[in-house]
Amino acid sequence: MGIYTIADAARLLHVKTHVIRYWEQEIPLIQSKKNIRGKRCYSDRDLQILIRLKYLLHEKHFTVEGAREELLGELSGERQDIRAHIAALRSQLMELYFMMKEKET
Repeated sequence: MGIYTIADAARLLHVKTHVIRYWEQEIPLIQSKKNIRGKRCYSDRDLQILIRLKYLLHEKHFTVEGAREELLGELSGERQDIRAHIAALRSQLMELYFMMKEKET
């Protein structure tokens, strides 16, 4: 299970950190924790929600409210099995991505 800072999330999503903070206020599913230094940290689940949220907002042109409703619907029990499998794959891909980034530097 990965823990990502807001800077990591912003780099991965290609958005600014203030956008992520705004989304966090508007979407109750995103539950960042603060580390000892007081910086926001996101779990794999949070990052997956942020990735899906960005897709809904930027590619599908949902409003924030519409995206929130869509996410809540997706995370309800009706599509849980498929979503769980996709979430596991995304998690693995994110881990690989950050491992590759570390080796580059």
